[in-house]
Amino acid sequence: MTSSAEGAAPPRQPVPAPPATPGPLVRELRAVHALVLRDLLRMLAQPTQTALMLIQPLLFLLLLGGGLAALVPATAVGGDYRAYLFPGVLVMTVQTPAVTVGMRLITDRESGHLRETLMAPVRRSTLLYGSCLGGTTEATVQGAVLLATAGTVGLPYHPVLLLSLLATVALASFVLTALAAALAIGIRSVESFHVLLSLALMPLLFLSGAFFPLTALPGWLAQLTAVNPLAYAVDVLRRSIAQHVPGAPAATTVHWGDWQVPAALEIVALALLGVSALLWAAHRFGRLE
Repeated sequence: MTSSAEGAAPPRQPVPAPPATPGPLVRELRAVHALVLRDLLRMLAQPTQTALMLIQPLLFLLLLGGGLAALVPATAVGGDYRAYLFPGVLVMTVQTPAVTVGMRLITDRESGHLRETLMAPVRRSTLLYGSCLGGTTEATVQGAVLLATAGTVGLPYHPVLLLSLLATVALASFVLTALAAALAIGIRSVESFHVLLSLALMPLLFLSGAFFPLTALPGWLAQLTAVNPLAYAVDVLRRSIAQHVPGAPAATTVHWGDWQVPAALEIVALALLGVSALLWAAHRFGRLE
């Protein structure tokens, strides 16, 4: 006699549920995360290039600062010249990795890689935000590396001081990255971008009060610092040092007419400039063919 179990149908296996489709916000955040991670991995994969970017600021700090410290009187800069120079060197450090974002946009457009990237199922503005955030992160990391040498110019490793300097470095990195991206979107060749940067960055750096006080400049030239974002960043860094280090240089550089701009307003002005440049760049990037 045949057992009733022999004709029974095998039990059905449960059908696995289809993977949940991520929502729009999750997709946008994943795209930003991927772009930031890409820039960080590229930086780690090219340690020689990263080290070369730090050589010029270190040379300015050690050679120029060490050589002129004995020649520049303390009364001219309000204290030790090396400590006076340090904020400017920090800003110089974040310049190159920040503006590299603009160069990368142009080279990606020339190679066709940008067209492939734009096919991702996310908004175009998200791709630009991710690239700018990656450049900001990379520049901030390099600024943090140079910040570790603060002891060589007599600055203490006070946690609050270091955090305030790092926050200002991150803000300056963001502003420079956004400006570089906004500028690169309207330029077709890397050569033109290089020429424009060489004409703009060095004058902006020298007119920021990074290397010498601007009080000796003609009045009309000193007033240009009011529209120089690097002057705001250098001034905020120098004021942060003066708050935590007695006797440190605290010469201010930014004035609106005869009015000395407070540090808080300088920070707000930098943030507004960075956000405005990023939004304008995102608008242009969305219409890019």
